[in-house]
Amino acid sequence: MAGSIPTYQLYGEHENSSAQFRLHCETIPSRSSLHHWEIGQHRHEHFFQILLITGGSGDAVYGSEIVRFEPVSVLTIPPSIGHGFRFSADIDGFVFTILTSRLPIRPGEPGSVGAFLSRPRVTRLPENRGQASPVRSALESVVEEWTARRSGRSVLMENGLATALVLTARIAAEGADETETSDDNDRRLDALLALLHREVRQHRPASYYARALGISTTHLARIVKAKTGLSTQNLIAQRLLEEAQRELLFTPDSVQGVAYRLGFADPAYFSRFFTRQTGLTPRTWKQREQARLAQDEGPGIYIDKGSAPVSGG
Repeated sequence: MAGSIPTYQLYGEHENSSAQFRLHCETIPSRSSLHHWEIGQHRHEHFFQILLITGGSGDAVYGSEIVRFEPVSVLTIPPSIGHGFRFSADIDGFVFTILTSRLPIRPGEPGSVGAFLSRPRVTRLPENRGQASPVRSALESVVEEWTARRSGRSVLMENGLATALVLTARIAAEGADETETSDDNDRRLDALLALLHREVRQHRPASYYARALGISTTHLARIVKAKTGLSTQNLIAQRLLEEAQRELLFTPDSVQGVAYRLGFADPAYFSRFFTRQTGLTPRTWKQREQARLAQDEGPGIYIDKGSAPVSGG
C-alpha cells in the first residue's frame, strides 16, 4: 500500500466519474470482493467514513500503522486521512460515506465527540456489555432507510448516524477495547482543526496558527501536507468554504449577509472566493442545493443503482 495516496469519493471511482452525493451506503463485500479483499490506501477529501464490522476480521492501515479489528467493531475515518483495509474473505458489515459538512457533529468540534471523530479509530463494541446493540441498531436503521427510500428518510438517517457516533464515542471514553493511532503530528493536526473551527471566520494567516501551536510555519506546512495532502492555506480555504456552504444552505440570509458574517469586508470578494472553490456563484450553488433538499427522496443523496442493496472504502 505504498506510494502516492489517491483521493476518491468512493474507492476506485474518480471524483468526476460519479454523481455528487452526501451519503452513500453499501455492504463491505460488494466493493472489497472486487479488489481481492484489499482496499489500497486512499483518502476522501470531503467525506467521513464509518465501517460497521459484523463478521469476519481484518486490518485497518493508517499510514504506516496497522490496527487489527474483529466483530463487532466500528471504524471511523475523518476526511483527508490516508487509509486502507485488508479484509478476510468472510467479512461482513456496512460502510457509510458521509459528506463531512452534513455530519451532526463534525471532527474537531469542541467537546469529547468532536475530538473522538478527529482521528481514525477502531472501537470494539463488546456485546456482553449491552452497549454494542444500540450502536449496531442505529447504523442498521440507516441501512434500512437507505434501502427502502421512503419519504423523510434523510432525517432518520442523520438521526441514526448521530446516535451511533455519540454512543461509540462514549464507549471509547469509558475505556472499551479501543485502538487509536496518534503521534505528535496527529495531535498538532487535531489542534489545528479545533483552532480553525473557532477562528476561520477571522481570516487568520497560516503563521497565526503555527504560532498558536508553537511551531514554525514551515513545520506546520509539512504536517498539513503529510496528513491531508493540502497546503495550509488550502486547508484554511476548505474549512472556510464549508462554513460558507452551511450558512448559505441553512440560513435565510442573503449572499451579502453571509459574506459579512464570514468576515469578508467585500461581498464581491466572497463571491469570487466561492466561485473559485466550487465553480458556481454562491447564489447558483444555494439554489441548486435548496432544490435538492426539496426532493422527497432525500437531500442530494447519490444512489448507486448498480451496487448491492446496502464495501469497503
